[in-house]
Amino acid sequence: MNSRKDQLAAINRLLDIMDDLREKCPWDKKQTLESLRHLTIEETYELADAILDNDLPEIKKELGDVLLHIVFYAKIGSEKNAFDIADVANSICDKLIERHPHIYGDVVVESEADVKRNWEQLKLKEGKSSVLEGVPKSLPAVVKASRIQEKVAGVGFDWEKPEQVWEKVQEELSELNEEIKKGNTENIEKEFGDILFSMINYARFINVNPENALEKTNKKFINRFQFLEKFAKKEGKQLADMSLTEMDVYWEKSKEFFR
Repeated sequence: MNSRKDQLAAINRLLDIMDDLREKCPWDKKQTLESLRHLTIEETYELADAILDNDLPEIKKELGDVLLHIVFYAKIGSEKNAFDIADVANSICDKLIERHPHIYGDVVVESEADVKRNWEQLKLKEGKSSVLEGVPKSLPAVVKASRIQEKVAGVGFDWEKPEQVWEKVQEELSELNEEIKKGNTENIEKEFGDILFSMINYARFINVNPENALEKTNKKFINRFQFLEKFAKKEGKQLADMSLTEMDVYWEKSKEFFR
């Protein structure tokens, strides 16, 4: 691996290249904080895909793309005389030191849970009026639900045992079934949301990341369905013309193939 000196030199090289691009490239010169935003979100999702695939070369590449965006934002900030890359780095360094008094101070912790609780309490001391202020509004719903539950648990608002959460899931399922029988569309949606929220909470208690779990299932389904399409095409068949029974034969083969 590279030495610290080489790592710093690489960052410096990237900063020099960013200066060149901002000065000489017509596309880079036009970019603003707002115009980069959607591209940054896209790059973050590409990194997330590479992580789920455990593709280390691709993770390295996608991390580079994300790092470029950070440097780009910092460059624009410096042009506005608002902040530069040093301010960005020092800001996160200061926050990490303040939020880890068990490393940089005299606070004693015994577990990861203690660290999380201290983290949320420290944020409240910094002037936040709610532990939920730090949850971005634009987060995808599943991720947002996870963050909400983690944050309130950090200040003690939580179930004591997984069994209690599972009972809540069962309760919400029962309530959904009642609303389905009544045919109340608005209440059906509300109860369905409650089930999802409860299941996401239960995932936390059994140490499952719900976003990762769902995305892995998405990928599994895509692989199996594309297998089905491929083998149907091999035999000169169109899925639209096949019965569910015929398609199920290929579906079972796909499950065996990807096992």
